Amino acid sequence: MMEATDGEEQMRAADHLLAPPNGGMNELLNVGQEDNMQGQMEEFLGPQSEYNEEEEERKYYRRKRLGVIKNVIAASVGAMIVYSVYMGLLQMQLILHYDMTYREVKYSNLGLEDIDRKMLMGINVTPIIGLLYTPVLIRFLGTKWMMFLASGIYALFVSTNYWERYYTLVPSAIAIGVAIVPLWASLGNYITRMAQQYYEYVNYKEEHVQEQRKLPKGVCHSYIIIFHSVFNIIFHLSFVFAEFPMRLVLNGYLHDDDKHILCNVKACGAVVSGVIPGFNTTVLTNLPRSMLLIQVESVLMGFAFLSMIIFLVLCGAAYRPTEEIDLRSIGWGNIFQLPFKHLRDYRLRLLCPFFIYSGFEVLFAITGFSLTYGVCILGLKNLWLLIVVYGLSCSVFSSLSLCILRLPRWLCLVSGAAVHFVLLVTLLVFSLQRKDNENYTWYLGPLLVITVLWGLGTALNKTGVSTLLGMLYAEEKERLDFVYTIYHWWQAIAIFIVYLWSNLPMRAKLSILLATLLVACYCYWVMERRLANDVRPRLPRIPRPRHKVKGYRYLEDDNSDESDSERSEEDEEKEEDEEHVVEEMVAEDREEGGQDRGAQGADSPRARRRGTEGHRRKWEDARVKDGERENHEGW
Repeated sequence: MMEATDGEEQMRAADHLLAPPNGGMNELLNVGQEDNMQGQMEEFLGPQSEYNEEEEERKYYRRKRLGVIKNVIAASVGAMIVYSVYMGLLQMQLILHYDMTYREVKYSNLGLEDIDRKMLMGINVTPIIGLLYTPVLIRFLGTKWMMFLASGIYALFVSTNYWERYYTLVPSAIAIGVAIVPLWASLGNYITRMAQQYYEYVNYKEEHVQEQRKLPKGVCHSYIIIFHSVFNIIFHLSFVFAEFPMRLVLNGYLHDDDKHILCNVKACGAVVSGVIPGFNTTVLTNLPRSMLLIQVESVLMGFAFLSMIIFLVLCGAAYRPTEEIDLRSIGWGNIFQLPFKHLRDYRLRLLCPFFIYSGFEVLFAITGFSLTYGVCILGLKNLWLLIVVYGLSCSVFSSLSLCILRLPRWLCLVSGAAVHFVLLVTLLVFSLQRKDNENYTWYLGPLLVITVLWGLGTALNKTGVSTLLGMLYAEEKERLDFVYTIYHWWQAIAIFIVYLWSNLPMRAKLSILLATLLVACYCYWVMERRLANDVRPRLPRIPRPRHKVKGYRYLEDDNSDESDSERSEEDEEKEEDEEHVVEEMVAEDREEGGQDRGAQGADSPRARRRGTEGHRRKWEDARVKDGERENHEGW
């Protein structure tokens, strides 16, 4: 028994010596886990064999380029929907309010015809003052938000047609007149900026792009041509979609017999004074149901909201946030004055006749020609066909501006002007005396041919002018909003003139159009000749952004919010900054009683620089003292 007990004790001692305690085993395991985790961390943080930085960068900028294309298409579709809704509703509204039976039965003595005149006056007269506020609105709201707000105003106009009263229709029409110039200036600015951004994303490896310097001359012209062509191809479809309410709803309520509507019309074409003298005041066979009109307006309202969502969600920003800050920081007084100062530029002055003609010819096509020639000869039921053919022609032929990629840029504008010149001469001699028993349907073919050719001229004119402005000011991205504001302001003035001349003889209208076209072609030739001779335009200097000296960001020597577009005159700007600092220093010294020393310090440039450096050194010493004081207090 004693021997067995001694053997068990020896086995327990051996087990105790051979088996380490659990603590020792855990320590060994922890050492191995730490080595393993450290190896995994080094593998994770170290250079990845599968990661290709250049390939990832290329994919990133490809996504950026696709985003720019998405922005261009979204802005084009949004503008097309806005004007489809606006023109379709306005056309249907004017036809209904023109019918005497509709006015008497629906609204008795409300005076809808007088309301329509005031509404058109608000739409056409208000844009005349657009030059005063458009740049301020675009700089304050931003290009994208200006487009969104303007589309909301058009949606407001649609909503007021649910309750047709003076206090609903007229204020909404005035609001549309206020929004026309800002909307179009923002659209032109936006499309050109997208072309500049696309060039930057394609050439992201270039040094001037990485350092955000001013673009070299002419490098993004091809993208400007393509993007403006795409915009006009899509936008001109608005004339087609605007006729859907007319064709699908209102045409079924119009008189089938044109002899009833045109019974008192004796002549058409060039010999007419006014629009259609003798046109019957009753054009509807029966009145459309109120619920049907509400349903149509609700559909149009839905599309108006869709355009707002497109501008809000699908359109990206036109400028970087720092550039937006700089655009606003030049001072509201300067923003207000710069459109007028840009009129000193001989390029804009010589293009003004083309701006005016651009407004003349579009409004003449959809009012003067389509009514005095089209409706007067073919009847009101064929109005939609003329407008649809005109819109399709404009859309298809807008693609011809892509020829500027290979041909001279003047070819687009001059070709459109030549087409319109021939058509204006033709319309001057074309007139018709109506007879009761004669069939005029065979005139449909010639009128459609004239409509297609007029659409060809419109496409070349519209696309050519907007593309030309983008090419002339492609490198001056801080001037784009002013330039496109001037363009569409002159267009608005032309539309107002067309509104005023509605009672003039047709030959007088055509003569004004022809004279304006010839003057525009001559002025454009003079402008191209001056550019070929390298005559430098007189461009107003855009002031450098003046940020408030608050926070650490603006106390540094290098302004972190400064865009590179303002660095073309660095020497002059440095002198201005030094003078500004010296003036502040002089003012401080005068307050302290050292007026003589401050005046002497501002006499020479070298002394100014010394004063600037001394002022900066004084400010740095003050910062050091403040830091020491804070450390002492903390200790």
